Amino acid sequence: MAVKDRDRFSTATRIRLIGEQTAARVYRSQTRRQARRSRLTGRAALLALVVCSLVVALAYPMRQYVSQRADIADLQQEQDETRRRVERLRDMKARWQDDAYAEQEIRRRLHYVMPGETGYIVVDPDTAGKSRTDLEAADRPWYANVWDGVDKADAADTVDAADRAGTAGQ
Repeated sequence: MAVKDRDRFSTATRIRLIGEQTAARVYRSQTRRQARRSRLTGRAALLALVVCSLVVALAYPMRQYVSQRADIADLQQEQDETRRRVERLRDMKARWQDDAYAEQEIRRRLHYVMPGETGYIVVDPDTAGKSRTDLEAADRPWYANVWDGVDKADAADTVDAADRAGTAGQ
């Protein structure tokens, strides 16, 4: 028994025993982890598959819903603006039904005067400079004025085309 007791307390025996116990613990923990991983991975994969299926199934209808709600909001805003415009036009129509308002507007817009009144037109000094250019145009032949008008219209079309090309490139 003395040999067995001595063998039991020897360093080599104790180290071997500790190594076996540690190996057994590591093996048991790896087995548990592998068993847990396989169950969790399958469940997680199934859950991910279900969530992805729901997202794919609901993505298009949700996009359509949001798009249609935006369209409805735009149409309601347009309808409100149209209602306000109709109200303004009705008010204007009612004003034009009044003879005093119609006479006032005719006098203001067309510079009409009543018999016995003297009409005056006040010329703004800034517009007097513009009328000089009109006088220069009156001194030239009519076909020169027509050709200048064509050139100005063509220049405006060129500027508009350049603006459109500049905004299309952005």
